[in-house]
Amino acid sequence: MPIDPDVAVGAELPELTFSWSSSDVLLYHLALGATELRYVYEEGLSVLPTFGVVAPRFHETAPPAVSFPGIDIDLAKVLHGTQEITVHGPIPADGEAVLRTRITDVWDKGKAAVVVQESTAVTADGTALHTTRSSIFARGEGGFGGERGPSNRVELPDREPDAVIETPTLPQQAYLYRLCGDRNPLHADPEFARRAGFDQPILHGLCTYGVVCKAVVDALLDGPEQVVSFGAKFAGVVFPGETLRTRVWRDGSRLVLTTSAGDRPVLADAVLVTQD
Repeated sequence: MPIDPDVAVGAELPELTFSWSSSDVLLYHLALGATELRYVYEEGLSVLPTFGVVAPRFHETAPPAVSFPGIDIDLAKVLHGTQEITVHGPIPADGEAVLRTRITDVWDKGKAAVVVQESTAVTADGTALHTTRSSIFARGEGGFGGERGPSNRVELPDREPDAVIETPTLPQQAYLYRLCGDRNPLHADPEFARRAGFDQPILHGLCTYGVVCKAVVDALLDGPEQVVSFGAKFAGVVFPGETLRTRVWRDGSRLVLTTSAGDRPVLADAVLVTQD
């Protein structure tokens, strides 16, 4: 059905109660390619902030459905547009929380629509753990007469980067990452991938997002506890087995970065904010 922004914008989705354990965190880190002891051993386990993005639906096994108030979209038309997480303190290695989500915006890009959601995870005592903001890009769903929305472009400094990080991905990485709650067949089924316009299954955008966050933390920070927020736009696809090249510029407490695979940009408008 056509998107109805009057119904969608402001709609609150059903609350989701979820829990996680250190085993979930360990699996997530392994799916990102982690081998360092602080990420793969439960004693003294450091939790990457990007785990907060996947924790609410970590145990789901069904493909995601793109059906919200005023919105019903074929999954094959959908790509992840942007992702941001702000952590309000280090994420514990195990716990339980409630996720509260609302649709904040629906933008009309002409040939596509962009749907923006904001979610906050809150513990039983009312403590906010983290807030996420994400968008999906739905091809062929624009043209409903809505506003185009802001560009949110992040300008790169006009100088050489302070660091360049090379990070290989694994040929089997998408299969591993599917165990973190994202069973979209786009990342495993060649026929589905071709129907979506790709020659072969692609790596999850959120896997790239987590891999890059970890790479920057390991190269430039003392640990994941220093991260306040990390946001990025998914600018292109990654095929499992490709090497990611991330350029990073320091700007006070901000690390501005861009990531490519070969000569293709894959993360853009990316900023990681650290504690002062």
